[in-house]
Amino acid sequence: MKVMKFGGTSVGKPERMRQVAELITKSEEKTITVLSALSGTTNALVQISDALATSNRTLAKELIDKLNDHYNSFIKDLTNSEAHLNKAKSIVDEHFDFLNVILRISFSDALNKDILAQGELLSTKLFCVYLEENNIPHVFLPALEFMSIDAYDEPQVPVIKEKLEAILEKYSGNRLFITQGYICRNSKGEVDNLKRGGSDYSASLIAAAVNASVCEIWTDIDGMHNNDPRICENTKPIEVLSFDEAAELAYFGAKILHPASIWPAQHYNVPVKLLNTMQPEAKGTTILEKASSSGVKAVATKDGIYAINIRSSRMLLAYGFLRKVFEVFEKYRTSIDMITTSEVAVSVTIDNPAHINEIVKELEPFGTVGVEKGFSIVSIVGNEISETKEVLTKLFDSIHHIPIRMVSYGGSRHNVSLLLESQYVKETLQLLNKGLFNL
Repeated sequence: MKVMKFGGTSVGKPERMRQVAELITKSEEKTITVLSALSGTTNALVQISDALATSNRTLAKELIDKLNDHYNSFIKDLTNSEAHLNKAKSIVDEHFDFLNVILRISFSDALNKDILAQGELLSTKLFCVYLEENNIPHVFLPALEFMSIDAYDEPQVPVIKEKLEAILEKYSGNRLFITQGYICRNSKGEVDNLKRGGSDYSASLIAAAVNASVCEIWTDIDGMHNNDPRICENTKPIEVLSFDEAAELAYFGAKILHPASIWPAQHYNVPVKLLNTMQPEAKGTTILEKASSSGVKAVATKDGIYAINIRSSRMLLAYGFLRKVFEVFEKYRTSIDMITTSEVAVSVTIDNPAHINEIVKELEPFGTVGVEKGFSIVSIVGNEISETKEVLTKLFDSIHHIPIRMVSYGGSRHNVSLLLESQYVKETLQLLNKGLFNL
């Protein structure tokens, strides 16, 4: 069995949804197809939710009507027969009736999760109408029946596996299954989600649960590139990456793959392929357990970074100081990207400022705390590059005049990360493209 996941741009137009149907019916294996919401839908639902959160029901109603019009136009182009148009219209009406009903309900976090789930529910149901109209046998698998997270928002593959296997057993004679990405149920049984970009995560979790032969992630890009194609010319897709290399790239900004999606596939050793819906003949990128070669594979950028510096002479030989610092970040569930230390100071970077005021307040008893924003992390990723002298020479020779604030080197054999002001990112990427890849 294989898993094929299609992102929002891959199903965002009727003609692309038809193309997805062509791709999945060509599969010689049993296939679970995971769909995201139509492109633009999740952003629109977030806007609706934000309007309701601020009690701006007039704006929320305008946004709901605009999105409703889009879906009514979409299904007219998707279907050919009046019967299937009516069936699609009934699905659209059902979900937008719900969105209109919530205009009269008090806003809550649980309601917000219900709102955000509508995109995936709509895309999969409408896709099934198209398959039905074209006599393509399939089974609809509601993700809310098997995808779940615990009290710490962590998916548990053994539980998902047990639920999914029981459902699939009922349809053992079928070859094509359609389900949603992103959405799940939490430990309370409420509708929840795997956060933005979570459809990749869903696909990887499902692939792990069914021990799939491969997990294919279909987007509008022909694989993971060696640099940002929006900034650098002549970038190239990478044919093969290891799980470790892909995880570093995803975490440090490669937009094609959700960072969390690597772990389930790696843990259960399911190969991942990154493919292009618009160019299905392209090789794309294959992610496997072992690296194909040493050396630099790609450069990625993570923006919106905050630097926090704690300075205190009491740090000198102070037992347990770093533990106390880290406990503050752990308390507020805020991950640290980079860290440097000296005898009198420790500097860390974070990309989630949600609790930054609370964190600073709890750090202040330790010393003088300073916060700076407007930074980016540029990561150079490749197998064992931290142990390859020529890589480091080329790297720092390429950007010798760029002011670097922090360097993370040695913590990972596959990554060298640089903290710099965001204004230098474009120049840095272009210099690295020339210095490391001769492009």
